[in-house]
Amino acid sequence: MNKKAIELGLKNTHFVTPHGLDNDDHYTTAYELALLTDYALNNKKFANIVNTKECTININGQNREIANTNELLGNLNGVNGVKTGFTGNAMRCLVTSCTRNGNQIITVVLGADTKKHRTIDSTKLIEYAYNNYERIDIEEIAKKEFENWKQINEKRIYINKAERKNIELELNEIQNKQIPIKKGTQKDIKIEMNCIYQYEAPLAKGTKVGNLVIKNKEEIVEIIDIVIKEEIEKKKVKDYMFQFFENLPTCLDFYT
Repeated sequence: MNKKAIELGLKNTHFVTPHGLDNDDHYTTAYELALLTDYALNNKKFANIVNTKECTININGQNREIANTNELLGNLNGVNGVKTGFTGNAMRCLVTSCTRNGNQIITVVLGADTKKHRTIDSTKLIEYAYNNYERIDIEEIAKKEFENWKQINEKRIYINKAERKNIELELNEIQNKQIPIKKGTQKDIKIEMNCIYQYEAPLAKGTKVGNLVIKNKEEIVEIIDIVIKEEIEKKKVKDYMFQFFENLPTCLDFYT
């Protein structure tokens, strides 16, 4: 579990006991519980279990009804997990996953005095998120800005000794195709372009010439490389000869 925590970048999480009861060396944070939950929900069997309200199991030939202890499951729109908890130090805890209109959020409440309090706080967090945030298609915005920039700047890139003058640029794949923002703050999304304009041939396909930076205010959302779409080969002797003969009539005209 500690190895997995390191893999997931959980810097403030450490496991000692398998049952999770209080221990000074057994700890995590609300934020890292959310990250761990997000990872765990990729497991379809786990996601199905935490979204199951009731189930019948068989023990020694006898059926037994068991019920999920998550009080929000089945009682609040979109809730599909995840886990309740209690220890003397952590008090009442609830990690909740909720999906509405394709938008999933994860909330974590720790240290509640009672089940009622953790339910109220979790509900407030969920409703606040859906009432105050929206998702925007950042991929569409970035690609539009890139195409506008490319129309002006693509021809400005000079590759010395290249066999052809024209090059084509493309944008690498955007990982965060949609991002959540506070409603009414789309104006805070900024796109910056950075590029180096002089190179020496040859250049391989996919050579990075710059990047596109997506910012939400001053926070960097993602950096995407701008690359050369096709290989640029270096001029050969024959290319120089062709160029010489193409320019020869112009030279003769000049001297006559």
